Amino acid sequence: MLNRRRFTTRMVALAAGLAAMLAAPLPAALAQDTVTVFAAASLKNALDNINAAWKADSGKEATISYAGSSALAKQIEEGAPADVFISADLAWMDYLSEKNLTQKDTEVQLLGNRIVLVAPADSTTEIEIAPGFDLAGTLGDERLAMANTDSVPAGKYGKAALEKLGVWDAVAPRVAQAENVRAALALVAAGEAPLGIVYQTDAAADPAVRIVGTFPQDTHDPIIYPAALTAEAKATDAAAFLDYLKTDTARGLFEEQGFTVLTAN
Repeated sequence: MLNRRRFTTRMVALAAGLAAMLAAPLPAALAQDTVTVFAAASLKNALDNINAAWKADSGKEATISYAGSSALAKQIEEGAPADVFISADLAWMDYLSEKNLTQKDTEVQLLGNRIVLVAPADSTTEIEIAPGFDLAGTLGDERLAMANTDSVPAGKYGKAALEKLGVWDAVAPRVAQAENVRAALALVAAGEAPLGIVYQTDAAADPAVRIVGTFPQDTHDPIIYPAALTAEAKATDAAAFLDYLKTDTARGLFEEQGFTVLTAN
């Protein structure tokens, strides 16, 4: 029978060995087998469909994490193991590119989008988007759902549009800021907010909301989704997945969700 000291010593050694095994890098064949994609939350429906099509065509499947572009870029900066980054604006791609955290020769302007004002599907609200329109009056004491206006692209585009139209100051105290555009959409879909600003593609993906109006394109910077391989991309199929996003198959699935495809056939 082991005495207590010998038992404890063996357990400590076993624990140390297990910790070392867990900390050790995986063999290349395992560590590089799956493409990890960090993508803006507004891309979920389209990219899920494209990932399924890629699997059907190639037998390969990517692991996709969705969040606000700002949060994803920061995670990559902190060393998160992403192979492909797809942002909802140029600014966060530039942020990583300037820090040499992307493979610059792979950067591509992939998609375009629009921002819209949405209400719950059963709402009777009618409002025309125009300079000085009474958005604050329409809201009353309730909230306007938006993605974070300081960091998330959809929120930044929305704030810029409201500023250009001269209504931001009146509305700012009533904004309910969400961590990403899909979270803002969910607030409207659930009836927690009577109005929200989201991408046109988000509105099209959720039958629980309806579009009240579309913001003029000259009220904000062009909405462009760039994509690139990260500097630390390890998956052997990362470039193949990025190339697949430019195929006719992917084009059809992006357009089905309402995106404008910016890459040539």
